[in-house]
Amino acid sequence: MSKLERKRHELATFLKSRRERLSPTQVGLPCGGRRRTPGLRREEVAALSGVGLTWYTWLEQGRDISASSSFLDNLARALKLDAAERRHLFLLAHGRLPPEPGKTFCEVPPLILRLMRDLSPHAAYVLNLRWDVLAFNKQADLLFGFNRHPPGQRNLLWMLFTDTVLRERLVDWDSQAVQMLSSFRRDYAHATQEADIQALVTNLQKASPDFSQWWNRHDVDAPCQGVRDMKIENETVSFEHTSMTVDADRHLRLVVYARGSAQGIAINDQFSATS
Repeated sequence: MSKLERKRHELATFLKSRRERLSPTQVGLPCGGRRRTPGLRREEVAALSGVGLTWYTWLEQGRDISASSSFLDNLARALKLDAAERRHLFLLAHGRLPPEPGKTFCEVPPLILRLMRDLSPHAAYVLNLRWDVLAFNKQADLLFGFNRHPPGQRNLLWMLFTDTVLRERLVDWDSQAVQMLSSFRRDYAHATQEADIQALVTNLQKASPDFSQWWNRHDVDAPCQGVRDMKIENETVSFEHTSMTVDADRHLRLVVYARGSAQGIAINDQFSATS
């Protein structure tokens, strides 16, 4: 059996197993008396998905037919697949992951909060697609001043262009702000349909001439890692920073700023003296 044949066989088996686990009442259909086989009938899945019975039967039999993304989304809804099962369906049918809708509002799972605390003495915080700072540890607050802003207004992009204290802390603010803005645009592309991210961009265009000018360049920067220089007690301190996806379904990213051991001791002493 070839690789393509195996994948079609796996798709057929997967669809049959998902169909058989559902009862008619779970999808809003009458039971219709005794059934010879468990779960939904093929004709019921076909009707719920908006395709003909013959076409769906061929798909579940593993025949060599193509399925559109819109149909696969309809099928995922009809079979009540969760996010992981939907991705598995697309991988089997298309050989690639489906486009994921961007979401800007979410809560940080407890395990991520614990991971962030365990990263001390490094500064760490969690961002969503809108760059709202959903959680942060003490070191990140000392570095960025998140607690200077009410919880509903802790947005890293807004702070970058409107917080004068943070602006003074970043060495060569102009170049760093341009780079960070181009990184934000990559996340913005995932959630352009969200009203809150559109409102953020609109308000920043009014509040910051720099933002308005640079936003219209449409620069996009893929990497979210490197070295960032910041002023600590009139001294320039270099921080290595990186980000990692910690929850793909919620579009959460953990950002970490780390410094060398010698610098770390000095910075911690200065923070202790000023906190």
